[in-house]
Amino acid sequence: MPPTIRHIHWPDAPQMWMPYAPAIKVSGGSLVFLAGVTAAPVYHHHPHRPDEFDAMPRDMAGQTRAALDNLKRGLDAAGVGFADIVSATRFVTDLKDQDSLNRVWADYFGDAKPATTTVQVVALATDPRCLIEINAIAAVD
Repeated sequence: MPPTIRHIHWPDAPQMWMPYAPAIKVSGGSLVFLAGVTAAPVYHHHPHRPDEFDAMPRDMAGQTRAALDNLKRGLDAAGVGFADIVSATRFVTDLKDQDSLNRVWADYFGDAKPATTTVQVVALATDPRCLIEINAIAAVD
């Protein structure tokens, strides 16, 4: 049975655009868990080699695009898309850049509104130049 994804809003919720749904209900299907991705290449050496991350954009919008492109590669490999994501966590190093993040997010997600949490962190593990990391859960057949 293919999954049914239902965005759940409060009965008295005001009508306004938001980049997420407060709750998601999935019936049927399976789940795909996508590891956190940044603007850095997903496949890189461990221990890290800083020069492998030199090509990353330096701004939040550019890093969000690069991270979502990396997430898309994982989605494609699993046979799912952005509309199948039911939950996402966004770790950012500066919440002041959240508007840039949300504009890019809207370009990738369109009408899909996963349950989303955004958390400010001191740093991300991949490289000190990373500004955002995104992990997600998708529902599939």
